[in-house]
Amino acid sequence: MKKYFILLVSAALFAACSGVEKSEETTELPADKVLVRDYFPTVVNNIQKTHVERAKFPIIDMHSHDYAESAEDIEQWIRVMDTVGVLHTAIMHCSWIGRPFEEVAEAYAPYKDRFRLWCCFDYTDIDTPEGLENSLKTLERYHEMGAVGVGELGDKGEGDLYARPVEGKGIHIDDPRIKPLIEKAGELRMPISIHIAEPIWMYLPMDETNDGLPNGACWHVDTTNCMGYFGLVNSFENAVRENPNTLFIACHYLNMTHDWVRLGEMLDKYPNMYVDIAARVAESAHTPRATRDFLIKYQDRVLFGTDNGMESPMYQTIFRVLETNDEHFYSEELYYHWALSGFNLPDEVLKKIYHDNAERILKEYK
Repeated sequence: MKKYFILLVSAALFAACSGVEKSEETTELPADKVLVRDYFPTVVNNIQKTHVERAKFPIIDMHSHDYAESAEDIEQWIRVMDTVGVLHTAIMHCSWIGRPFEEVAEAYAPYKDRFRLWCCFDYTDIDTPEGLENSLKTLERYHEMGAVGVGELGDKGEGDLYARPVEGKGIHIDDPRIKPLIEKAGELRMPISIHIAEPIWMYLPMDETNDGLPNGACWHVDTTNCMGYFGLVNSFENAVRENPNTLFIACHYLNMTHDWVRLGEMLDKYPNMYVDIAARVAESAHTPRATRDFLIKYQDRVLFGTDNGMESPMYQTIFRVLETNDEHFYSEELYYHWALSGFNLPDEVLKKIYHDNAERILKEYK
């Protein structure tokens, strides 16, 4: 039976990850023939269902990207932001976005009151004195062009794959080669936003024991030449400890929604560390009581972020999780197959996460 389950799920996940369209057929299937990619149940519970049109307090979104492809897209995005209650949005710069920072800065220049730009490190010839000096000058130039922070850096095990124009293969955040860049960011009062690892189940075997299997298989991390989950977290902690004058924002709760205890211990230890909730609302919403306790305890160190596009239903789903007491609901906007439940956060906590913490950082670090 175990072997049959693995074969069935493997085939299903292969189909899901390969982009095969879901069947339009409505013919009822035996339970053992339902594919994981097709599992998106209809909730039958007659329970509270809340639609949150607009956030309870004004929002500073500290984690988004250059999703807009034109000025018209940016203006439409601003209309959505106005509708849902977002004052400012951080535009993180990554290699996968495609455009050099200069082009991004030009595109958003007419909308400086609504968007804050972040930039990447430049690792070109970083092993040479000339290359390092150029990288430092580039960071200063981007800062003069309006970059308020550095990010999103990204290390899933092989180094900073988000850097532009040269990926930082083999360069982790605690690498001595980039310590001058981290120190320079601190001098310029530019926080560093970094994506460390992925949720832990992306590093685990893709079998019937994996708690995140429906999504983990699509986003599974190849650990062949990878530092590994715990090595990545340790590299981040090393950098935070060794650079106390630089502020670090760990994207996605540091991908540690499975271990609030350790994440809390790190926040207790390092005053120069914050976390954002971007693109991990679904991970945190399947343990709503534990997450709520964490957010209340560390309400001064958590930042709001989305990282999932610019459409109103996405924002509103996040608001529903943070603001309401709804339980056992599904969300196509957040791309997950498991049920979510709301945190029903107190107003004073919501206000800090939505706005006040980010405003404090942006005022102090500019």
